[in-house]
Amino acid sequence: MEIKVHTRGLNYGPKLEEHVNKKLDRLGRYLPNIMTADLELSSEGRSNQPVAQLTIRNKRGMIFRAEDKKQQDMFSAVDAVVDKMSRQIRQYKTKQRRKGKERWSEAVDPELIEISFDEAEPETAEEVVETKIIRRKDVILSPMNEDEAVEQLELLGHDFFVFLNGDTGHVGVVYKRQDGNFGVLNTQTS
Repeated sequence: MEIKVHTRGLNYGPKLEEHVNKKLDRLGRYLPNIMTADLELSSEGRSNQPVAQLTIRNKRGMIFRAEDKKQQDMFSAVDAVVDKMSRQIRQYKTKQRRKGKERWSEAVDPELIEISFDEAEPETAEEVVETKIIRRKDVILSPMNEDEAVEQLELLGHDFFVFLNGDTGHVGVVYKRQDGNFGVLNTQTS
């Protein structure tokens, strides 16, 4: 497993490095096919609240992510984020065992996909809010089917997930609908 540690606004000394390596090596027992573990350590706010974000990728292309902002020191934050990740991996493996590797194979009904755009014009100039891009992320697209993309979406806890559909070879987006179901946006070139 390749371990990458990124720090912002703090000193990453040998004691903390040893602690991080020890804790992250422990994750290999729960999920032996981990390729990379990216740990981001930073301090937030005036009180320098420690924040630890951990993202791991396995050889199947699955991404697991955990974050902790509630600890008093960085060592405790690392412990907490690794514990959260361990629970998440155990839940994922239990779910896989329960499924018996069976995947639901219902076709996605295109009529179920709803996209709505609010086309209302702002009434006054004060309502116009300037937006800007504050973060960019590179996305590694691993071939997977729609069921695996839904699992990945649930693991990450996001509202949507971009994936490479292994069945069609096109980029797709799976998203969670307000009614609790999922929708899929399939891309096509013109």
